[in-house]
Amino acid sequence: MPWPVHPNGLLGAQGDNDTYQISRSLRFNSGDLTYLNRTNSASPTNAIKYTISVWAKRGSIGSNQNIIGVRNTATDDTYFRFTSTDEILLGSFSGSGTDYNITSSGVFRDPSAWYHIVCVFDSANLTQADRAILYVNGVRQAVTTPGNGMWPQDSALNKINTASQGLNIGRRTLANDLHLNAYLTEFNFIDGQALTPSSFGETDAVTGRWKAKAYSGTYGTNGFYLKFADNSSTAALGTDSSGNGNTWTVNNFVVSPVNGAGNDSLVDSPTNYGSDSGAGGTVRGNYCVMNPLEGRSNRIIPQDGNLLVSLAAGANAYFGSRSTIGVSSGKWYWEATVTARDAGAGSWLGVGVVSENVNWPAGNGLGSNNGGFEYLNDGFKWGNGSTSSYGSSWNTNDIIGVALDCDNQTLVFYKNGTSQGTAFTGIGSGAPFFPTIEIYRSTGVTQSLYTNFGQRPFAYAAPSGFKALCTTNLSTPTIKKPSTAMDVVTYTGTGASNSISSLGFSPDLVWIKNRGGATSHALYDTTRGTGSQLSSDTTGDEATSSTGLTAFGSNGFTIGTSTLVNTSGTQYVAWAWDEAPQDGFDIVSYTGNGANRTIVHNLGVAPKMLIVKARTTAGADQGWPVWHASIANTTYLQLNSTSATATGADYWNSTSPTSSVFSVGTNAAVNTSADTYIAYAFAEVEGFSKFGSYTGTGTTDGAFVWCGFRPRYFIIKRTDSTGGWWTWDSARNTFNAVNSIFRANLGNAEDSDSTNYNMDFLSNGIKVRATSFTADGGMNVSGATYIFAAFAEQPFKYARAR
Repeated sequence: MPWPVHPNGLLGAQGDNDTYQISRSLRFNSGDLTYLNRTNSASPTNAIKYTISVWAKRGSIGSNQNIIGVRNTATDDTYFRFTSTDEILLGSFSGSGTDYNITSSGVFRDPSAWYHIVCVFDSANLTQADRAILYVNGVRQAVTTPGNGMWPQDSALNKINTASQGLNIGRRTLANDLHLNAYLTEFNFIDGQALTPSSFGETDAVTGRWKAKAYSGTYGTNGFYLKFADNSSTAALGTDSSGNGNTWTVNNFVVSPVNGAGNDSLVDSPTNYGSDSGAGGTVRGNYCVMNPLEGRSNRIIPQDGNLLVSLAAGANAYFGSRSTIGVSSGKWYWEATVTARDAGAGSWLGVGVVSENVNWPAGNGLGSNNGGFEYLNDGFKWGNGSTSSYGSSWNTNDIIGVALDCDNQTLVFYKNGTSQGTAFTGIGSGAPFFPTIEIYRSTGVTQSLYTNFGQRPFAYAAPSGFKALCTTNLSTPTIKKPSTAMDVVTYTGTGASNSISSLGFSPDLVWIKNRGGATSHALYDTTRGTGSQLSSDTTGDEATSSTGLTAFGSNGFTIGTSTLVNTSGTQYVAWAWDEAPQDGFDIVSYTGNGANRTIVHNLGVAPKMLIVKARTTAGADQGWPVWHASIANTTYLQLNSTSATATGADYWNSTSPTSSVFSVGTNAAVNTSADTYIAYAFAEVEGFSKFGSYTGTGTTDGAFVWCGFRPRYFIIKRTDSTGGWWTWDSARNTFNAVNSIFRANLGNAEDSDSTNYNMDFLSNGIKVRATSFTADGGMNVSGATYIFAAFAEQPFKYARAR
């Protein structure tokens, strides 16, 4: 059976390639005053009913940015936009007392991937709440209705679909402001119909991601379809492909030269497909850009679709920017064009890569850190704290190519297509590397570089076998659909035996918590059996309960009448894991012998985190010792305690786990003779689970933590001081900000705080956005160290922005 063909792309292909393919996007940049405009010259099919569907990848955040709207006068304004606080807003204003709008309850500030946004306006609807609806990635959004709230029935105040109205995409009309900073593609406007996202997208059965599909319906009189695929001229970008001929006037965009830094027609796309020829501008998918979310005092916030790294003159300082994609395997090529250079003494530029393990503190050059490697404009190289002469110097208009070979641990730089030789060998393996720009400024002029990761043609062909940094080129995840290995479910207790059957696997560990009441956590696993219950917030021995979790099923579990798991009318959350080497999780039961020893596990790789609990103790009850790869093997933490990292060589016998065993010493909490123990061993699986650390900033611009996936579950513990085990998930907070927590060490009810517990779950990790709140260790105390464990909702290769 042939794969479908669509005018916006090529034939589909099996495997990771999308069957519906979007070939190009158009970059809107406020600095260039880019926008499109047209006037509805005809009477609409229905002036009070329309649907907008558009795919967007955000550039800058934190400012009002119009997607589409009409502004005739200051009191005649209709707008569909991102707000200054990053909600999505549909509104209209027609004078004093006639302000109607809806605003999303969630915020949308992920610049690393694509959103699918659908807006439906239907003021004729008898149901007031359905007169204006927002969807993101196929999910209807909760909204607030400030001002006068929802539009009155049959109101025509929303003028986006009104005759003789001057429409603008990417700005507000009269004032020439509220310019959009984003990539847009697949812009459908349907005149006269109130549709759902299923007309434009669908859930992929293999990966579970929301993906684009061809719209097959009619458009109505004023409807249009902008796919931005024809870049044969600037004017062609505004071509309407609906058949209506409702073409737009294109303003201030650039398409030539196609490999020029200013080219706004790019192959950055929400669909993965194509073959990488090493030339750039060929393979389609979500492309790497520079990351504006890094929470470092010495970072540069990129511009122009997050491809331009620029630093104005000022006091002497090191500043830098890292990319949104990190890679730990494969061969990768990218380029940076010098667009402005200060030749004065003391100013320089650096292009290179940095390992995720590098903290890169203020005042330190990138290359001064172990794991930082760069090529400087004076021809020197700087890496792992050492500098030496390397290649030719470079200046304005020069193009620096970077060839990163993660498999062979080498780094080669190019100047204007000429190799400068191998700059570094043995750069390290395992931890991902991120493309990086660094600028050291004196008091001279602005310096800037323009990056290209392949979203436009490279100026010089990549070396053979090297690929562009794009999701299509990322390796296929071991776990394409993480909900088949770990998931989170919420449910309401019934007070009677009840089956929870919404998981995509048969769980081996189920961890349940009452959301509304102060009751203990309840942990059950298939190794100990259904009647055996442990609580992470106590030191108590394993309890026998016939009314807790009573059965493990093929797609869930059955619960009895225990108040810990099933009080009538009470809300609960359950975190569940599948035990399998490929899922990075093993449950190990053993009996203590009181002597230093090793315990066999079945992961096949070294665990990154161990949690141990004594099930039965002859003496005093024991806690929950934890080892994490970010702490020494001579130290431990306690899951049931707020204590900081403590020294205890007798816990792990001062030995890190291997691919086949983990070690325990003689401490009673891990190895008393004849006592029985359970150990939960977790390994990292790329695109599914991540174990690491971050440092607090004390500001709402907190750390960005790369995970390589969009998280489903995230738990932290402060290690340099006291602090609880704070836990977030995307089942309880379905959109950002994520701010409802539990503490594994406490039996408290769910705690929500929109200031002190805030973080964003992103397509590639998390962004800490809390203040310097210090109670219970906080989550972002300045200079504090936090470890974390994270599990995926979607691997970054397939993830949508969240």
